[in-house]
Amino acid sequence: MTRRTFLRTGAGLAFAAGLPGWLSGCASGRVAGSPPWAELAASLQGTLLLPQSPDFRQVAAPWALQYASRLPQAIAMCASEADVRNSVLWSQAYEVPLVARSGGHSYAGYSTTPGLMINVSQMHAVEIDPATGVARLGGGARNRNVYAACRPYGRAVTHGRCKEVGVAGLVLGGGIGFNMRAHGLTCDGLKETRIVLADGRALNCSERENSDLFWACRGAGGGNFGINTGFTFQTFEVGNYTVFELAWNDRLAEVFDALQTMALSAPDTLGMKLSVVARAGAPGLTLSILGQLAGTREQLASLLAPVHAVQRPSKQTVESMAYWDAQEFLSEEGYPEYSHERSRFVPDSLSPAAIATILEELRAWPGTNVAATWKFFLMGGAIDRLAPTQTAFVHRRNTMISSIELEWNAQDPQARVERNQLWLSRFHDRMERYTSSFCYQNFIDPAQRDYLHAYYGENLARLREIKRSYDPKNVFRYPQSIPV
Repeated sequence: MTRRTFLRTGAGLAFAAGLPGWLSGCASGRVAGSPPWAELAASLQGTLLLPQSPDFRQVAAPWALQYASRLPQAIAMCASEADVRNSVLWSQAYEVPLVARSGGHSYAGYSTTPGLMINVSQMHAVEIDPATGVARLGGGARNRNVYAACRPYGRAVTHGRCKEVGVAGLVLGGGIGFNMRAHGLTCDGLKETRIVLADGRALNCSERENSDLFWACRGAGGGNFGINTGFTFQTFEVGNYTVFELAWNDRLAEVFDALQTMALSAPDTLGMKLSVVARAGAPGLTLSILGQLAGTREQLASLLAPVHAVQRPSKQTVESMAYWDAQEFLSEEGYPEYSHERSRFVPDSLSPAAIATILEELRAWPGTNVAATWKFFLMGGAIDRLAPTQTAFVHRRNTMISSIELEWNAQDPQARVERNQLWLSRFHDRMERYTSSFCYQNFIDPAQRDYLHAYYGENLARLREIKRSYDPKNVFRYPQSIPV
């Protein structure tokens, strides 16, 4: 929309008095040539980065390095909600496409744009109320900020393992982590969020206010309805945990089956990831588990005894420690890499044929300079206490999230990467018969067919209604966004 068109709408007239001078006037619409970046810069408390700025390329770079060549024209480094609002309105006034970025970990590179990147990473404050355990986070907070703020109080939320991942992206798409079986998904602990809409309004969303949009913010994925500038969570107490990492190189099918049997009957206090890895230069596959138990080493040993009866691990680390020390053992930095991950939800146990297919495909991996991995994250427990339609996250009542991750580096020739991508697609398609047609929206996948069904299932119709209500002009859009 042009500046004049915007101000003719009810929303535009309502907000005109509070806008910067350049937008509250009635000048005609889009200017010829380059947009007036100086006007936007003057309206910001934060900084506007242009391509000639020293930090521009570093800030613009996404986590998924294969999309690093997609550079914006400018980056608004927002220091406040007012900066977000001004950036959203300016983008529409001058017909510049926009995108929001918090941590930049979109698997498909959807947090970049040829227009204006609205970056909220400087809005990263985390405050904990020690009396209530309520945590208030800025829209740009990352897992590392949550770690640092929660540690002194012995409290946590369901957070991710990668420290650099933005909480906004995590929670808006559901949010998985080792706490999810005991305490629910990240979005299940969300009590309120604040969001800036395309028309400039900033809304509080909770069970009491704008409850339809709050419902959508718990699982639809970021970038669909507006830009979230704040989140309020109810934290929970944490104490001592037993963390573990074990690996096997022999009798992998039997070990996989024994681990799966153990995991599906384990208490909700167990959080676990199982991985089968083909690594460049390695002679064979490695099966490993990583996770935590809110219990003792002896309790973990009892759980793993049937697995050890099948095959002893080739490597193992088991330690008991305070929760936040345990997270340092479990976590990774989340630095940028070349990666394509394709997911499927698993409603039940994996059959012997499914396990055989996983091992067969990994042994047939064409190979890159890095690795290929099939993995699952154990679900169930507290996740299933809500019905699939109680939040936008529809994928409850599943035993696990599975995924196939392909990694490579800049030294891999393009032809080799293309061969590996074909292998990845074949593997992904073969696994549908053993898993489901549903995929995790936070592992957003540009190659996924029928992505709206895969991500949202029976919740899609309601999500489209909410999209039409809060973003009728489809300002917030990307190649796999919810359509109006």
